[in-house]
Amino acid sequence: MKRFYEKTEVKGYKQIVDQESELDVIGFDKIVLNPGETVTCESGEYELGLVILAGTCDITAGDFKALDKGKRNNVFSGKPTTIYIPRDTAYTVTAKGYISLEIGVCKVKADKKYEPFVVEAEDVVTEHRGQLNWQRDVNDIITSKYEGKVDKIVLGETYGCPGQWSSYPSHKHDTDNLPYEVNMEEIYHFKVNPAQGFGIQVMYNDDFTLNESYMVRNDDTIAIKEGYHPVAAAPGYSIYYLWVMAGNSGRKLTPCDDPKHAWVKSVEAMVKY
Repeated sequence: MKRFYEKTEVKGYKQIVDQESELDVIGFDKIVLNPGETVTCESGEYELGLVILAGTCDITAGDFKALDKGKRNNVFSGKPTTIYIPRDTAYTVTAKGYISLEIGVCKVKADKKYEPFVVEAEDVVTEHRGQLNWQRDVNDIITSKYEGKVDKIVLGETYGCPGQWSSYPSHKHDTDNLPYEVNMEEIYHFKVNPAQGFGIQVMYNDDFTLNESYMVRNDDTIAIKEGYHPVAAAPGYSIYYLWVMAGNSGRKLTPCDDPKHAWVKSVEAMVKY
């Protein structure tokens, strides 16, 4: 099972997380185009969240047209614009503007086919979570309010503060144990600001048969099949990760906190400022 995918050069369309991850439901690819370049793709059995990481583009799929989309030069300069593409759909992406276009292609195997739509940057709700040294901001892109418009995909972004932990207290979602936990695979795709920085991805389970850590840098990717998976940002560097989640037991996020560390949530209200 492969969990860590180091940065790789992308020109046009490229698969990032491959079959070695042993993920059954989700995947992650990227599109990188210079202004004026075009790529035509087919979603196949996957529904897609095309998250514009940088640049501006036109995206078309049959009669659907999303024109001049994308408002940020990089992920640290604003909220995302995202285009939802249903399964069994051909679509075309054309880069515009003056900088390279970069799109995260978040893929989820879908049973139902819906209609394409755009999540504009102003539609994205940002929540500040945590206190003390586990603070972060989370952009909800395709979450609960899109129930009935998508099949399984859950999608967002997290910004970890310098020297702070995120996805903390440690949580997992690798078992169907309703109503306490729902099994969902997940992928993290990282950016770091300034770009020479790094973070640490920790992955473990209750009996530590899984006990791994990775230095994650700009454009690295992590595939999460099981276990708790907190992230730490090195001091002086903000860490960003695009995340996509999905499973076969519904779209309601139901993570299970590590009982050894869940107590920190109970003190958040006392230290809030």
